[in-house]
Amino acid sequence: MNAVDGAPHAATPVGAGCRRLPDGLSVPTGRGILTLRPVRVDNDLDLVHDWMNRPHVARYWQQDWPADRVRDYLTGLLAGRVSRPMLGLLAGVPVAYWELYRAAVEPVGAAYPARPTDIGVHVLIGDPALTGRGLGSALLAAVRDGLFAADPACTRVVAEPDVRNTASVRAFRRAGFAHRGEIRLPDKTAALLIAERRSTPPAPAPRDGEGSAV
Repeated sequence: MNAVDGAPHAATPVGAGCRRLPDGLSVPTGRGILTLRPVRVDNDLDLVHDWMNRPHVARYWQQDWPADRVRDYLTGLLAGRVSRPMLGLLAGVPVAYWELYRAAVEPVGAAYPARPTDIGVHVLIGDPALTGRGLGSALLAAVRDGLFAADPACTRVVAEPDVRNTASVRAFRRAGFAHRGEIRLPDKTAALLIAERRSTPPAPAPRDGEGSAV
C-alpha cells in the first residue's frame, strides 16, 4: 500500500446505538509488538499533521491541511462514536496513523450489504522510507486479527482504498483481504476489500520483494 489506503470520509452523525469501537490493540508481528492507541491530540498533532502533509500521503489521503484544521478533525472524531483515530506504534516507535470506523454508518455501508458489527480501517504510513518493504501487509494482517480478538461480534474487517492506489490494494490482498469489486463513493472509485473471520488462523501474509506494498 503506497503509504496510504485512500482518503477517509468525515464521520457520519449517529445515535448512541452505534456499537463501540475497540479502545486499542496490542498484537504481535514479525517485526515486534504493534500497539494501536487513541490519538492524544495535544501530544500527537505535530506528528499526524506532518504525516498528512507529506506528498506520498497527501496524494490519496487528501488531508494536507493546516495544523488547526487537523486538530479540529481529530478532536471531532474523538468526540464521536463512528470513527476512532489511532496512532500505531511498532516496537514502541510511531509508524502509522489509523482510523477504525463502523462501516455500516459510513458511505461505504451503502455500497455493500454491511453488518452493524463490520469494522472498517484506514491507514497511512508517514515515513516513505518504510514503504515498499512489506510492512503495510504485515501491519494490516496484525490489525485484522487484533480486531477480531478485541470484538468477538465482529466477523468482517472492511477497507475501501482508491482503485488507483494499486499498491494499497495489493497490500490488503496480501494481508488476507478479498477483493469484492469496485464501488463508487462520494470522493472516489474504491476497491472493496473484506477480511472474514475464520475458524482457524489465516496463513502468514506473503513477504516478497515486489516493491509497492507499504
